[in-house]
Amino acid sequence: MPETLNITVMLGGPGAEREISLQSGEGVVRALRSLGHRVTEIDPRNGKFTLPKETDVVFLALHGTYGEDGTVQAELDRLGVPYTGCDADASRLAFDKVQTKQHCLAARIPTAKFLVIESEKTPWPMGWQPPLVVKPVRQGSSVGLQFVERVSDWSAALRESLRFDSQLLVEERIAGRETTVGILEDQPLPVVEVRPKTGVYDFLNKYTAGRTEYFCPADFDARTTARIQAAALGAFRAIGGRDYARVDVMVRANGEPVVLEVNTLPGMTSASLLPKAAAAAGISYEQLCQRMIDLALRRHSGTAGSNVKSPSDVGRSKKPGQPSRRKGTATPRRCDVV
Repeated sequence: MPETLNITVMLGGPGAEREISLQSGEGVVRALRSLGHRVTEIDPRNGKFTLPKETDVVFLALHGTYGEDGTVQAELDRLGVPYTGCDADASRLAFDKVQTKQHCLAARIPTAKFLVIESEKTPWPMGWQPPLVVKPVRQGSSVGLQFVERVSDWSAALRESLRFDSQLLVEERIAGRETTVGILEDQPLPVVEVRPKTGVYDFLNKYTAGRTEYFCPADFDARTTARIQAAALGAFRAIGGRDYARVDVMVRANGEPVVLEVNTLPGMTSASLLPKAAAAAGISYEQLCQRMIDLALRRHSGTAGSNVKSPSDVGRSKKPGQPSRRKGTATPRRCDVV
């Protein structure tokens, strides 16, 4: 068992993803208490908080605005308290989808063609053809996401997305398979494929039980899997990520990966994508939570942390994140994911 710690879990918050954050926090609190830790929950609903004096480390289960945009990280840095996940600079950069794409391009990480729009009166971009994707530059969890199938849908899509941010990212819609890759301690976890039963992977299909199927490890051949994981890890490094994240990647029919975005505080419900990917690598939900705590404390104090295995220790017979089956030898495992 790991050393007993006083852990403050921050959950909820003032952002649009508050309800999802509460679910993540509930799962984390339950896991950490099962490991014997003393856990306090704090919900900075108004963007303010006071940590218990005995706090050893903060577990960030916040999502979206305030939690992932570097705000809470900067405050915790000011307080000198260790916390899980990326630092303020990386969080701020990753939360801005345009800056993320610019850093990916500079690092030669493939990403979709894009432009930035700031007015709902902006005409259809010259030389572009539908379908397009419109999303707020600084939001997460598919908040404000719009799929533009026809030119006639353009103005309404801009108007809806602009409810959530003053700048919009417009991208070509990539035809292919939608995947996500968890990163843990600078190593990619098994690839998860996302397959909505109907329509597109929008907020409704993402958070309504039974509307989307998830497969982990995804049914790609070894070469394509390696390309997807390399693109995800490259994007994580391009934004200066540390400890863990989740990177969303589209895969064209020819196997080319196209990075969409980096999530620095991904969902941590018991059925979320990062925990599912970790489970496929032999890391339980409780071990994953403990590992995140260990990384924060190790960075802060130089201590060795607990005896929970890292991705490199789990399954020594195969590379971290490598699927346990080759394509064509077995059906990929379906995951029911929230």
